[in-house]
Amino acid sequence: MSGTSDLVDALNAGTTAVREGHRFDENALREWMRAHVPEAEGEVTVRQFKGGQSNPTFRLDTRDRSFVLRRKPPGVTIPGAHAVDREARVIGALGKAGFPVPQVYGLCTDDAVIGSWFYIMECVEGRVFWNSRFESVPRDERRAYLDAMNGTLAQLHGFDPASLGLADFGKTGNYFERQISRWSRQYLADEVAGRDPHMDRLIEWLPANIPAGDESRIVHGDFRADNMVFHSTEPRVAAVLDWELSTLGHPLADFVNHLMMYRLPPTILSGLRGTDVDTFGLMSEDDYVAAYCRRTGRDGIGDLDFYRAFSLFRLAAIYHGIKARALRGTAASAHAEALAAHYPLLAELGWNEATGA
Repeated sequence: MSGTSDLVDALNAGTTAVREGHRFDENALREWMRAHVPEAEGEVTVRQFKGGQSNPTFRLDTRDRSFVLRRKPPGVTIPGAHAVDREARVIGALGKAGFPVPQVYGLCTDDAVIGSWFYIMECVEGRVFWNSRFESVPRDERRAYLDAMNGTLAQLHGFDPASLGLADFGKTGNYFERQISRWSRQYLADEVAGRDPHMDRLIEWLPANIPAGDESRIVHGDFRADNMVFHSTEPRVAAVLDWELSTLGHPLADFVNHLMMYRLPPTILSGLRGTDVDTFGLMSEDDYVAAYCRRTGRDGIGDLDFYRAFSLFRLAAIYHGIKARALRGTAASAHAEALAAHYPLLAELGWNEATGA
């Protein structure tokens, strides 16, 4: 498994020169920053982060400090996707409430500057772990890192959206119906990446098996180890990143999507499937669920088969979109084709959860 981890680190960690398909007018960016980000002084050096599949992300180094730029990708995009303005809004609101996110310095909604909307935020220094095994920290500390993720997500789900000025950040009610419909439409509408029989079955099964009851909280949508920065020496989350999929939604959908790290193989988002959690000093899946329930006042989670099937269906739909962008040549990450190859397996795993296979 360490070989898989090393490969993932090599593919995702650090920065590279701005890739050909994502270049933009750096002089125009510098002029915009001089006018809108007074904290940036001197020349700006631009490098592209290797990781990330949807919104291209760049490191901006100035004389005294560094920033991060997130922009909509170039080319044709799906309506409603890549909403960097929504990302900037939720990060700003959560930061004011004391949740660990970067500071947002500016949002640009003028395509004329660099070709698409973008925002500038703080570059939070610390450690990024590209898998949930936390292999680079001592074995007896790894459980604390997992628990830090658990506690941070529980904190997010404890906020009242209205108290943060985010009551209109998404629709309320019927979350699963709306999400299943959204991802089904995107999957069916994009013929470039092809169809999959397991996805087609899930599109029929999921709407008919939605659990009773509904809740509405701020959900991250892609909460996992590599979408956060940890403190440089402590098992503490310094900043949660990548809020593109955030909205108002059911907190259990968000939690179980995160929990899928235990069900995914190491080749997909560096999952823990097949990992001996005791040997690695990690929390078991049952202990992880219990910790979240304790923090959020829940007496367990029923209908886990549905939530898992939904999470895998949604992830398969996202990978379907990555495959389509790779085929069109507009994917944000250089290794998009390799990731997109996992889309059929995700669909199959989702159907297996639905059927109890």
